Amino acid sequence: MQLEDLEKEIGYTFRKKELLKKALTHTSYAYEKKVDSNEKLEFLGDSILEFISSKYLYQNYPNLKEGEMTKVRATVVCEKSLHKIAQKHNFSDFLYLGKSEQVTGGKNRPAILADSVEAVIAAMYLDGGLDKAEKFIIKNLKDEIEIATKHVGDKDYKTVLQEKLQEHGDVKIEYEITKEIGPDHNKSFEAQVSLNGKVLAKGKGKSKKEAHMEAAKKALENMK
Repeated sequence: MQLEDLEKEIGYTFRKKELLKKALTHTSYAYEKKVDSNEKLEFLGDSILEFISSKYLYQNYPNLKEGEMTKVRATVVCEKSLHKIAQKHNFSDFLYLGKSEQVTGGKNRPAILADSVEAVIAAMYLDGGLDKAEKFIIKNLKDEIEIATKHVGDKDYKTVLQEKLQEHGDVKIEYEITKEIGPDHNKSFEAQVSLNGKVLAKGKGKSKKEAHMEAAKKALENMK
């Protein structure tokens, strides 16, 4: 597959093709080939995503309170949503991965794909300005944002789990971060939730809060 095919997918043609290639270059490939990886672009892309989604919420959902906007943004700007964007546009066909990642199925790993979306957003910004990046972000996230705003008043998974587990009296519910992965600017976390010392479920996320929430969600799913 040629990078031009990805440009058609995302609806943007790069003037500096090397920026797009860099955005798709995983650390494993960068290490093998002695080139720059997409890590710094991910860092920038993450900030752009936060800003554009915040701006969109502020302009289009005036009835939302500050806390509700924060909740919607956290629901939408997450690994799960970015992974869906990567799948929609076939990012896995264009990633530059080292041999180790190729062998272990890195091109289908949600974290790698989500990171590449952030990096491509930053590359768009550097190549064509904020408007181009914003157009891509809103086109791909506005439906997710709309859905999230409809559920913003819902109780979160941790609250629901706590209520269910405490139906018959007080119990000890504990959340613990069991693993931290990646460099400081791009960490992901693994968490587990326990009931009276027994592990109920585990979860992953780009923040400790997200990992806790995913663990609670899985615990609820296991109880059904």
